[in-house]
Amino acid sequence: MLRLQSPLPDRYTTATADELSAWIAAAKEALGERLFILGHHYQRDEVMRWADARGDSYRLSVLAQERPEADFIVFCGVHFMAESADVLTDDHQQVILPDLNAGCSMADMADIDDVEEAWEALAGVIDISELVPITYMNSSAALKAFVGEHGGAVCTSTNARAVLDWAFTQGSKVLFFPDQHLGRNTGLAMGYGHDDMRVWNPRFDLGGLTEADAKEATFLLWKGHCSVHQRFRPEHIAAFRADHPDGIVVAHPECSFEVCDLADQVGSTDFIIRAVEAAAPGSVLAVATEIHLVQRLADEHPDRTVVSLDPLICPCSTMFRIDAPHLAWVLENLVEGRVVNRITVDRGTQRWARVALQRMLDITEAAPKD
Repeated sequence: MLRLQSPLPDRYTTATADELSAWIAAAKEALGERLFILGHHYQRDEVMRWADARGDSYRLSVLAQERPEADFIVFCGVHFMAESADVLTDDHQQVILPDLNAGCSMADMADIDDVEEAWEALAGVIDISELVPITYMNSSAALKAFVGEHGGAVCTSTNARAVLDWAFTQGSKVLFFPDQHLGRNTGLAMGYGHDDMRVWNPRFDLGGLTEADAKEATFLLWKGHCSVHQRFRPEHIAAFRADHPDGIVVAHPECSFEVCDLADQVGSTDFIIRAVEAAAPGSVLAVATEIHLVQRLADEHPDRTVVSLDPLICPCSTMFRIDAPHLAWVLENLVEGRVVNRITVDRGTQRWARVALQRMLDITEAAPKD
């Protein structure tokens, strides 16, 4: 998806770190409770230090919804996260993304036009009433609206299993997008096999499948992935275990099946944070997720050794676009009465996206607790 961020004025690009800090602090003080800054776990420290709340994308959107006194929600994350915040917050609240180029390559892999074409193609070969669309939170508002309108729901990496369990009470097949790995890993954990799954490639007619494939598959997994989590490989685990036989490997379920199968623990971002917190002092942990979170966990737990499973280290390049100059720029504009980089979702899309998100909440609340 093409987004264009205007170049920042020289005042911000040439400023020192101390100057930027002073400007951000002054703007926050001037705006007071009218401002609520959200920081996703993957943000760099120079941004995260200013966040009023930190968390994953959905949790942050809910927190924004719970702060009606905040007129301005500055979301230090990526585009789909800001969209979700706009869907959930009140009309008087304005959601701002400091850099419009902060997108998500995974979210962009499932374009609404491609999804609608896939749905139409599948309707020609299967009983479409038995197909339940499920979209990962890491998707556009348009996709969330699509699943809402077509009887599906949104899921997070935390509640994906509960949502898929629910989906199979609604139909016999699931179209899961945009991340094939989360869908595959969750399905396998539920007891399904690889033979129950097919990958839908939107570049080919009928997703590159035969009619028999489409009819036989229980899981139709969109050919999408996270550019960070796909970097982790089984050989990284082998190398880590060779150096640290008693070490602990913790992986995000957006990693490939081969990595998750070898990891000691697999779970969402919040799960990873809790796993590091729960590890005994002196533990050595290799974490397969974005490097800024890994480094923050290492800094916050000096009595444990926390390293990235990938020694070459790969930040989320789109998350990395949010920096102190962009944050200072949007905040100072707000102080001067100008709203820049506002993210809005049209009312029709909002309506159905809320339906899909509410279904997810209802499913999660009804699911058995461990």
